[in-house]
Amino acid sequence: MSRVGKQPIVVPPGVKVEILPGKLSFSGPKGKLETPLSPGIGARLEEGRLVFSRENDEPSLRAFHGLARSLAQNAVVGVSTGFSKQLEIVGVGYRAKREKDKLELSLGYSKPIVYPVPEDIEIVVEKPTVIVVKGIDRQRVGQIAQEIKNFRRPDPYKQKGVRHAGEKLIKKERKAGVSGA
Repeated sequence: MSRVGKQPIVVPPGVKVEILPGKLSFSGPKGKLETPLSPGIGARLEEGRLVFSRENDEPSLRAFHGLARSLAQNAVVGVSTGFSKQLEIVGVGYRAKREKDKLELSLGYSKPIVYPVPEDIEIVVEKPTVIVVKGIDRQRVGQIAQEIKNFRRPDPYKQKGVRHAGEKLIKKERKAGVSGA
């Protein structure tokens, strides 16, 4: 058995689970999500818990067993509480501003970067240097946060740029033969 796949998912009150052919549908207070169910993987609802099983012990089916359980767990958490990622902007003059359906980032380039905010994602600028990306789909929240981070990745020498909150960076020293500041 897959270590991840054999663990049951406790479905919180307020979350409705539908088992359909080839997919699972979850609906809750935050919204509605669907996750795929690979052929050979079965799901059943027992006493408020979602349990996954597989037909045989083929290596590919074992991997999909754990994957199906993880995707379903993320969907249950997403429709009940949601996910969020926090980004920090470090650098003199670097800041973010939210206007209607756009995020405007000043990151040291000649012009500000205008990023259109997707419909299914909420972006909140708590301070000019702190951005919070929220949504119900864990993969989508992480993808959007990474796209924003890629506009100005942290510099290894001065450590300026956009980073995830709490991210540890290793600061490089300047080259030994260089004189001056």
